[in-house]
Amino acid sequence: MNIVLIGYRGVGKTFIGADLARRLGMRFVDTDDLIEDKSGRRIPDIFSSGGEDEFRRMEKAAVKEVSGRDNMVVATGGGVVMDEENVENLKRNGFIVLLEADADTILKRIGESDRPRLTGKSRYEEIRYLLDKRMPGYKKAAALSINTAQNSKDNVIEEIIRNFRKFHMQDLRS
Repeated sequence: MNIVLIGYRGVGKTFIGADLARRLGMRFVDTDDLIEDKSGRRIPDIFSSGGEDEFRRMEKAAVKEVSGRDNMVVATGGGVVMDEENVENLKRNGFIVLLEADADTILKRIGESDRPRLTGKSRYEEIRYLLDKRMPGYKKAAALSINTAQNSKDNVIEEIIRNFRKFHMQDLRS
């Protein structure tokens, strides 16, 4: 069984995921890093040469690959839930946790990142727009939601571990 972290960029999926994996003795993988490793290109370069469509194809392959593995904490890209097949693959062997934060917090955390823009909007308006667009998918996919703007890293990790153990025990009983 894996723990899968979903949510918008800047909510803490990698920051929390790496420590969570260490505490549980699990491996940590970030699907964006996996895409970059396999393609030999950085995500901004993938977007500039092949656009979002190419990135989403690579993301789908990465999700399929990690979903076939076990005992991992997986941090996913922010738009992963927009593809139902990705969600199905992640749920097949994963406890999905939505990490949330408000647009102001996200903007402070990501600053002027080199990640590609997906709309012609200002960075703040893009965050708000994409949060609104993706939130139904995030909520539908997640077994647990935690606000990272209102909780410390340790509290978030402890809540994930507590809920994962409950979920995993129920899964073993069925």
